[in-house]
Amino acid sequence: MNNIELCELLVKDVYLHFDASHDFQHIERVRENARKISAEEGDVRSDIIELAVLLHDVSDVKYSGPEGKKKENDILNQLSLSSSDRQWIVDIIESVSFSGGQEKTASTLEAKIVRDADRLDAIGAVGIARTFAFGGAKGRRLYDWSEVPRTNMTESQYRNEKTSSVTHFYEKLLLLKDLMVTETGKKLALQRHEFMLAFIDQLKIETSEYE
Repeated sequence: MNNIELCELLVKDVYLHFDASHDFQHIERVRENARKISAEEGDVRSDIIELAVLLHDVSDVKYSGPEGKKKENDILNQLSLSSSDRQWIVDIIESVSFSGGQEKTASTLEAKIVRDADRLDAIGAVGIARTFAFGGAKGRRLYDWSEVPRTNMTESQYRNEKTSSVTHFYEKLLLLKDLMVTETGKKLALQRHEFMLAFIDQLKIETSEYE
């Protein structure tokens, strides 16, 4: 069994305990996004990209808390990796998260590809579905048109202050099109972004009579 096969086997058990917004189907979609971007962006270490994609949500504090980093390290310890490749994967994972706009720099092409691949899955039709799946799991209101979207948030504010699911569009999802860092990611984000705008417009029409 090679590193990717073993890693996939190990992470599947972790993602079984996450809600539908961050389950293994999310990982599969991000992996396919990464492959599409990689095919257009030049020579990359595809194995590093795939391992980073498989692992990137294992240590997500929304689900795993402080134990997440231990799980990530436990899996990495079972893979046959050089110390430099291991650190490369860790650096990529740390640069993926939006963190309320406080994300770390994606310094390599591989990191940029993984970040864009993950963010593509946060927008468009699947992004809408994931937002409401997460909001439902956390008991959030569908919408609150009186909420004012926050800017210049700390990571703690972003993660811990509960807002409606629709407000999350304005605080993150509608910003991602302009935060893509690969040319392919930018192109792929356009149609998904427009679909979200259309969805928000339709939701406003359908809910206006209840305001």
